[in-house]
Parts: sequence; C-alpha cells; structure tokens
Amino acid sequence: MTNVIGFVGLGSMGVPLANNLLESGYKLRIYNRTATKAEPLVAKGAIAVDHPADVVEPGGVVISILANDQALEAVVLGEQGLLSGDVTDSIHVSMSTIAPATAQALAARTEQHGAHYVAAPVFGRPDAVAARKISICLSGAGAAKARVRPILEKVGQGIFDFGESVGAANVVKLSGNFLIISAIEAMAEAFTLAEKNGIDRAQLADLFGQTLFACPVYQNYGRMIAQQQYEPAGFKLSLGLKDVSLALQTAKASQMPLPIASLVHDRLTAAVANGKGDLDWTGLALTISEEAGLK
Repeated sequence: MTNVIGFVGLGSMGVPLANNLLESGYKLRIYNRTATKAEPLVAKGAIAVDHPADVVEPGGVVISILANDQALEAVVLGEQGLLSGDVTDSIHVSMSTIAPATAQALAARTEQHGAHYVAAPVFGRPDAVAARKISICLSGAGAAKARVRPILEKVGQGIFDFGESVGAANVVKLSGNFLIISAIEAMAEAFTLAEKNGIDRAQLADLFGQTLFACPVYQNYGRMIAQQQYEPAGFKLSLGLKDVSLALQTAKASQMPLPIASLVHDRLTAAVANGKGDLDWTGLALTISEEAGLK
C-alpha cells in the first residue's frame, strides 16, 4: 500500500488527525472547502488540492472527517467528488459522525465504483486527537478494515471492531454521544440543585468524580459544568443537537422510543434558538441554570 493518504476535512478534529499522520511518516494530499486551513499542514509537507477527486487514486486510501451527513455526501457524490474518477480498489475511511443509513447508502455507491467504504467514527475531543488517545469504532468489509488498520493504529489508543455491517460503527457512535449528553443533562440538573441549596458545585463534582462516577465523562465534563466553563468549544452544542437528532432518527427507523433523547433534544434546540449553538455542548447546563433563576 502506498504511504500517500488522501485526507478531507480540516475542522477541529481533522487538523490534529492530519498532523499526526504526517508525524507518523505518511504523505498527505489534503482537501478542505476553506483552503487557508490547509496552510499549516502544507508547511509540514502536505499537498493541498483543489477538489475532493484530487486526493484519491486507484488502490489508495482516503480519510474523511466532516461535520455532518450533507457535507460528506457532497464530498463523495459531488461533481468533482471522491467517486468522480478512477477509484478502483481504493478505500474510503469515513470518520464522521453520521446516520447509519447515510453510511450504508454511501458504501453501496462506493462499491458500485469498485472501491470500498469503512466506517471509523471516533470518541475523543480535539485534545485527545492531538494526544493520539481517541477510541475508534470500526465496521465494514474485513479485507478493507485489515488494510487500513495499521494507519488507524498510528492515531488512536484503541480500535473496536463492530463487524461487517457498515452502519454498525455509526450506531455505536450515536449511542455513545447519546450517553454523554444524557450525563451532561443529569450533572447539570444535580449541580444546579446543589447550588440552589447553598452547596458548592465544584465540591459535588469532585465527590462524584472520585467515587460513584469515577470515569472520564463525569470527571472531565463534570469539571467543566461545575466551573461553568463552556468556551472555547471542544464540541459545539449545535453539533450535539445534530447527533441527538440522528440518534432519534435511527431510533424511529428501529421502531423504538428514546424518551431521554427527546428531552435533551428539546433542551439543545432551545439552547441553539437562544444563541448558544457555538458554546461547548456542556453549555446545555447554562440553560438549566437560567431556568432555575441562577446567573
């Protein structure tokens, strides 16, 4: 396999991911809609191209990490998208958080062009990406996964394989994000209840983070909520709304209720409507504090 990787998407997750690949010895051809974001990587040896089609070659590997389903579909299916040229036996590794149905549809289109699609969404914020501490969920055809696994091992601390159904990794990712936002809602309510009764929020976060809920989500997000530190955003609240919407969409297609997701969806919708969409998704707690009469 060539050590030249195509790379699409230079957002808050894409930049440190691409940088880690460069530092691991891979050569990159990169595309981003806002071309100026590529400049720091070009200075480190990456080659910037004008269209998504320019990053892919027969037998090669392309990694994409984009904000939503629509952005990914445009990159893959657009006039000068990834599938517009000869992509025979290439592999598209999609690390975006998207609907399982979208992954399945894109995988089918990719196979029609003689190429392969692997879903590889990740758990981890930008600082975890930079530190190579992300956890990668993987699904797709076994041979394709085997070919890209050495690349993914360079950028993450763990790879979790969920089989050959290409949408499976995306179901896992949406399930995980649903659990995180549910924890944020629960902590925000609990900490606000404590504060309304004269108890320091930070003390509560410290107690629970060391005892009942001694895990990264409660420790790290709990600290942010306790300190009411909602900027800068590691993961925007508006993107959290997108992910909960996808979870509800997937639940509907699966004929199951998801009542907690419905609650946090309404919370996130209200927060975005009130101008909080660019806050970190822990900013959901700000809405709860305001509703309780706290400033």
